[in-house]
Amino acid sequence: MIKSIFDSYGTPILIGLFIFLFILETKFQLRKRVQRRWKRIFINFIVSIPAFVLLRFLFIPAMVWLAALNQEWHFGLNYLFATQGLLKVVIAFVLLDYSNYIWHILLHKLPILWRFHIVHHSDLDLDITTAFRFHFGEMIGSIFFRGLAIILISASPVMVLIYEIIFEAATQFHHSNTKIPVQFEKMLNYLIVTPRMHGIHHSMIKKETDSNYSIIFSFWDRLHKTVRLNIPQHEIVTGVPHYADERELTIGNLLKMPFTKIRKWNNSERIYDDHVNEMKK
Repeated sequence: MIKSIFDSYGTPILIGLFIFLFILETKFQLRKRVQRRWKRIFINFIVSIPAFVLLRFLFIPAMVWLAALNQEWHFGLNYLFATQGLLKVVIAFVLLDYSNYIWHILLHKLPILWRFHIVHHSDLDLDITTAFRFHFGEMIGSIFFRGLAIILISASPVMVLIYEIIFEAATQFHHSNTKIPVQFEKMLNYLIVTPRMHGIHHSMIKKETDSNYSIIFSFWDRLHKTVRLNIPQHEIVTGVPHYADERELTIGNLLKMPFTKIRKWNNSERIYDDHVNEMKK
């Protein structure tokens, strides 16, 4: 099932989307870059390799196996109601996305999870390659939460694979540095997360980072009042204040970062101002 759905259809779609968005953000840049592009691409690619391997050979097989096992258990929300097939699919998809909204909040709020997620947020630029810059430890941790969500929601194996493909596509899209016409993006943003919306989430200002947690559907942030959309993109400085030195963000340091003492996010406004002044020199 994984080969016939994810490998045969999902992988080509995601590769094609990556190439398309890479070209698009090259021609229509939303935020000004502060680092050398190809050096970042190399760093983000190498850091992402362990996570990619775990995604394909551990995470996806584990999620599909749990979903298949649960079809024998008949446990979870979709088994509590006598709903039609299509309605079950819609409910499962929406709830899977809601579970990832919660998981994203936990990545920021729980120190043990933040030490892994910080590798993603420490990128001083934000573009489509940031969508792959995840520490392999975060991938391992997500198995337990997202596996439990699949069981509680009673999502089918096919739905798990379809959701994962769309999840990865949405992650590429909202991390991209693509400048979409403002009015069109506003329309899109009523339903899905867009580059401008997610760009605010990657700000060095803590109150901005603590917003816009949604992955596919943007209405989870509106529902829980965690949405923030009034920040101009040219005012956003991307990254984590105490990891703002590009010379520290090497491949080795990023891979070992979760296993070191994580610096506290204190005096972020002051460090933000210092970083902006340094960029202007």
